[in-house]
Order: sequence, then structure tokens, then C-alpha cells
Amino acid sequence: MLRYGIIKEKDPREIVLLRGKGCFYKKCAFCDYHLDACPDDDANVVLNREVLKQVTGVYGNLEVINSGSFHELGERSLALVRETAREKGIRVLHFEAHYLVRDKIAELREFFSGTEVRMRVGLESFDEELREGYLKKGMPGVSPEEVAGYFQEANFLVGVKGQTVDSMRRDVELGLKYFKRITLNVMCDNTTSVKPDGEVIAKFMEEIYPKYVLDDRVDILVHNTDFTVGTPE
Repeated sequence: MLRYGIIKEKDPREIVLLRGKGCFYKKCAFCDYHLDACPDDDANVVLNREVLKQVTGVYGNLEVINSGSFHELGERSLALVRETAREKGIRVLHFEAHYLVRDKIAELREFFSGTEVRMRVGLESFDEELREGYLKKGMPGVSPEEVAGYFQEANFLVGVKGQTVDSMRRDVELGLKYFKRITLNVMCDNTTSVKPDGEVIAKFMEEIYPKYVLDDRVDILVHNTDFTVGTPE
């Protein structure tokens, strides 16, 4: 599996897919990303060290993703990221976390003192009935303002049953209102019970995609491997 890539357009940056012990939550109905995990911290450190050796610092901007939240990488792997950032002149680091571990963000920023840390959350939708009732995201009753108080970037899911053009458009508009950057992930078939809705995806591609495909604040992943990481070697 490829775990290093370069994003050359829209906030150019390097990206690494590291491995940790796995997502603590594992309840999101649409996600099997947590399967990329290993309980052996020593093995994860060995793998992550090799991945991070590929970072060049070409843009001074590095996105670090893993199958869960940043803290599940473990202290030794985070230390490798810090070492890499210092050696390669990384000015900006992007990490992901579930909203439920928002209280750990301040500690992460302290750990990476001297480097700007931008946090991304998997929000999926502002439609709470969809997000909690169907997708089981685990963020009931959370307001946009509360989320934006901790996170600067957000992921949204499009192309599932129950979504409409209006609801997807609202997610994008509110996402751009509350966050510096957003990523729109088109639902891809995986091992979960939540499946892509072809009709919803077609409407997204016809009515929303053309408006935002060139927007510098919006990344659109039609396939979940469009950033190259996660693809077979």
C-alpha cells in the first residue's frame, strides 16, 4: 500500500498515511478505515519511520492521516513526525481527530510547538438526522460553532441515501462558512452496510461538483484514493 503522496494543487502539500493502533470509536456506520491498524507499537514505529523518510519538505506543508485520531499513532510515532518536521522545515502540519477527543488537541499543539497545527474533523454532514441516525458519527447535539472552536478543517461525505442536492449544497456552504478548508468525499463501496447511492452521486457530480471543483478551499475526492495514499503499490 502506498503511504506517501504529493498533492500539487489546492494547498500543495505532502501527505503520509501512517499506521497506529486503530480508531477507538469504530462506530461510524460507513467507515472501515479502522481496519488499517496494528496493536504492535514497535511494528508501527518501524513502518511509520520508513514512510516519513520519504518526506522532502518541498512545500513546508505536511498532512498526517491514520485510521482514527492522531493520538492513536502513539507517542513514539508522533515523535518521529516532530523530528521529520524539524529536519525538513515543515511549517504547517495537518492532523485528524474525532470530535470526542477534542480535549487532546491543546496537548498536541504543545508537543509540536513552533509548527502550526491545523486540525481536521470528520463531520460528514450538518444534517444531524443523517449524521447521527444513519451514519452513527457520535456527535449528537453539536453545533457548527462548537466544532469550529477546535477544528480548522472538515471532511464531508456525499453520495449516500437520504441526501439531496439541497442538503449537500448546504453542507458545502456551511462548511466554507465555519472552516478554512473542507474535503468532500464521495462515498465509495466498502465492507460496511452503507452503500453509495448512484442517483445521489450523479446529482452531486452534475449540480455541485462543477461549482466547487476549482475552489482552492475545497478538495473533492471522487475516489477515496485520489490523494494516491491507500492505493496498492
